[in-house]
Amino acid sequence: MEYYLYIKAFHVVAFLSWMAMLFYLPRLFVYHVEHGSNKEFCKVAQIQEEKLYKCIGLPAFWATLISGIALIAINSALFKDGWLHVKLLTLAFLTAYSFSLDFYRKRLRDETCKRSGKFFRAYNEVPTLLAIIIVTCAVTKEFYPVFTLCMCALFAFIVFMIMKKNRFKNGGQK
Repeated sequence: MEYYLYIKAFHVVAFLSWMAMLFYLPRLFVYHVEHGSNKEFCKVAQIQEEKLYKCIGLPAFWATLISGIALIAINSALFKDGWLHVKLLTLAFLTAYSFSLDFYRKRLRDETCKRSGKFFRAYNEVPTLLAIIIVTCAVTKEFYPVFTLCMCALFAFIVFMIMKKNRFKNGGQK
């Protein structure tokens, strides 16, 4: 327990670094897809995407995972709390999302990705929702199903609005 708070601080910083990649990489995908005809731009985007994923995202993911396992190993009583189970389930979704970004990164690199800029704009909302659930569980040490359902409904509405139309095209005009 002597080093618990230091490991916890490291865990939070690692999580923030991982989230930075999860927030920014889909945004790069939007630019990549929407400027696909500009080969020079796509080359630069591919370099940024690869470095962001491999040099920041993956190390931060592993640091988050290893430090989280260390925290649980040091304080195994955490497993008695329901909030940790929700946090771990949400973490599983976030991990799958993270690896899906590598899938799309490779598809964009190989020019076989059929997804649109709208798709990646909507897909970019996923880590925000999952982070809200994870952080809420970690901070409150409780799980609130109503709060989680409200957050999911809010983000479903945001994704619907993104997919419905591109408000930024033509200066915001219909």
